[in-house]
Amino acid sequence: MHTTVQVDQYIIKSAPFAIPILEHLRMLVHHADARIEEKTKWGMPFFEFKGPVCHMAAFKNHCAFGFWKGSLIEDEFNIFETSSAMGMLGKIKSFADLPADEILIAYIQQAIQLNEDGIKLPAKPKANLQELIIPPYFIDALQKDFVAMDVFQNFSVSKKKDYIIWLEEAKTETTRQKRLETSIEWISEGKSRMWKYEK
Repeated sequence: MHTTVQVDQYIIKSAPFAIPILEHLRMLVHHADARIEEKTKWGMPFFEFKGPVCHMAAFKNHCAFGFWKGSLIEDEFNIFETSSAMGMLGKIKSFADLPADEILIAYIQQAIQLNEDGIKLPAKPKANLQELIIPPYFIDALQKDFVAMDVFQNFSVSKKKDYIIWLEEAKTETTRQKRLETSIEWISEGKSRMWKYEK
């Protein structure tokens, strides 16, 4: 079992309710395939074999678990929650929110097989990228907050632009930094830049 100190520390520092859940998920991933290796990306544990397989995270009141190539996995047992902004199993608050061990192991093995077969995620359309230039400092800040990154990626182009223009229009570095902190906070809460004016 290829475990790392970084993931040990991530689990230990999580909320008390989350620790046994994270330890259980970690054990299942390694049980699914002994070749899995642990890494920490965007401040959360990732499990990899020939590329990312799955990841987990803990928040104040729930845990999350997701598959890197979740869109390609056959959800035979209907365990995925597409409405969830984070992870693929919805908000995991207790063991009762988890599918049966053998089902989750089968899904993890399916995700590993996708990597072994060299199957890649479909390329995202590039049309939006040409008209949307995200400043590097904004990308850096988003990458430090996985939830904000996840929400921002699912924003419409116009919502993304609202934030970028607001940041870029800052006259001083201090103002920009304040706006950046506010932006990350709002985005992680799923709010658009103009949320106060939306009905």
